[in-house]
Amino acid sequence: MRLLAGVGKTTLIQKASDALRSLGVPVDGFYTEEVRQGGRRIGFDVVTLSGLRGPLSRVGSEPPAGRREYRVGQYVVDLISFEQLALPVLKNADAGHSPGKRVCIIDEIGKMELFSQTFIHAVRQTLSSPGTVIFGTIPIPKGKPLTLVEEIRNRNDVKVFNVTKENRDSLLQEIVTAVQSCRK
Repeated sequence: MRLLAGVGKTTLIQKASDALRSLGVPVDGFYTEEVRQGGRRIGFDVVTLSGLRGPLSRVGSEPPAGRREYRVGQYVVDLISFEQLALPVLKNADAGHSPGKRVCIIDEIGKMELFSQTFIHAVRQTLSSPGTVIFGTIPIPKGKPLTLVEEIRNRNDVKVFNVTKENRDSLLQEIVTAVQSCRK
């Protein structure tokens, strides 16, 4: 799925996750959520489907002493927090012995997340895992291409949905059906 900012992708991810779980599909993963203060966006959090939460980025915050600064626009990325939450989810994506493939939600595979080389490696490993279906979000191409995003976009086993405000509600069933068919 690739999306424009603010079209409701996280809500769609959450609804699809709930729908899949209600069908008995094993689902794990994480999504990103805006953090607002006084009506203004001040950053993003990573939220795992098991309920753990931590900062992905904040406006103008400084990295801890002695650590490299990773920045996307006005946001400083907290790579350690991101990796502590996202990497265990990916590591465990192929665990378990339920019938059919497990579904791993990754919202999103974007500029902030791609500062982590360990995350890039884990996504590639999960993509090549025969026991896991990834249901993830990637950005619409603009500017310099992101290598991993383009790799994903060009894979033969990837189905891309272009989500807009106009079609986001009608896509839910199509996405759930597509994910279910990948599990067979």
